[in-house]
Amino acid sequence: MRRNLLPVLALLCGTLFLFLGNGLQSLLLPVRGSQEGYSNEVLGFLGTTWASGFVIGCFVAPNVVRRIGHVRAFSGFLSLICLNVLLTGIIVNQEAWLLLRAITGFCTAGTSMIIESWLNERATPESRGTIFSFYISITLFGVVGGQLMVPFADINTPILFMVCGILYCIAALPTTLSKAASPQPLKRARLDIPALFRNSPISCIGILLIGVANGAYGTLGAVFGTRAGLDHGAVAAMVSITIFAGAIMQFPAGRLSDRMDRRHVLAALSAAAALAGLAVVIIQPTHVYWIVALVAVYGAAANALYPIAVAHANDFAAPEDFVKVSGGLLLLYGIGTIIGPSLGGPVMTWAGPYALFMVTAVAHTLITAYAIIRSRMRAPVPVEERGSYQTAPSSPSQLATPESLSLDPRAKANPEGQARKDAP
Repeated sequence: MRRNLLPVLALLCGTLFLFLGNGLQSLLLPVRGSQEGYSNEVLGFLGTTWASGFVIGCFVAPNVVRRIGHVRAFSGFLSLICLNVLLTGIIVNQEAWLLLRAITGFCTAGTSMIIESWLNERATPESRGTIFSFYISITLFGVVGGQLMVPFADINTPILFMVCGILYCIAALPTTLSKAASPQPLKRARLDIPALFRNSPISCIGILLIGVANGAYGTLGAVFGTRAGLDHGAVAAMVSITIFAGAIMQFPAGRLSDRMDRRHVLAALSAAAALAGLAVVIIQPTHVYWIVALVAVYGAAANALYPIAVAHANDFAAPEDFVKVSGGLLLLYGIGTIIGPSLGGPVMTWAGPYALFMVTAVAHTLITAYAIIRSRMRAPVPVEERGSYQTAPSSPSQLATPESLSLDPRAKANPEGQARKDAP
């Protein structure tokens, strides 16, 4: 394992600091915004603009990299991210924050794609699985670690914004100082919705709805915690536990989905997430332990859905189409994360902070119903013919890019495979 990781150790260290900054900034903005009296709608749009910038970046960033090169593009994107976060701490204005957040999302897509392409270039067939697993783990620990920094400084001062800037500067060092040759040009993201729907209707619709639910909670979860009376430490713990619970749940859920119809697993987990959300709405707990417990159950179920839906879609696709199918689903998820916060903010204003989970419950109930309907209309792929399940990031602050799919071991498996005969 050590031999596999040494060639990319510097890049993985840079990735850790990049996501430490992402995690800190993603929680700091809604908490500080709530303190400043920003409306739920504005706080929701902070997530909408970031996700919009990220999705646009997946399409546009490859062209920028082709024109000026990987190192210059990476330095430029990361410099803009650092500049934006420092300006956010200086200019406490909601309109300025929305604009800066969109630019940050765009640049985050660019930096992530460059790091992922570099890792993909350095990975060998033997080390690809190890590197991919470490990359996913590092994004998780980076985001959670950044979020847990929030309670250690006064959010009413620019200190935490400055810490973000320092983290982003450190993230730039491994890549900009590397002597490694630039990797192959970045791939353009493609989104063919009709083809995606023909391949797997439940994955197509399900991932869009998963994006809506995860986008709503990922952006407004901290706002909910603040409005429910939690202090900053409790809010950071609540948001972080949600991500960790989802990461832990992916392993048993994935093993289960490898042994039975993945649509049944999707339906069961979605139902569990819907019930947990409804429990929060109905009970409206005020004690921190009850809130964290219910939200942990919600996170365990909700954050395990995305990789199962991707695995199901690829069960019905030709192996050589893995990147195309998964890339399209990834962008659909991104579109969902744009829609979710835009809905969640007004609903919270209309019905109170606990109503955030009504938005997620509706999305998860629709997934449950549609998964059950589809399971009666189409036979599952036999267990022995299924592709392998792989964990994947599923929170908005961990959004992956289409470039990361080339690093996934499944992208290199059976390149000469044929499409399944039972695909519609």
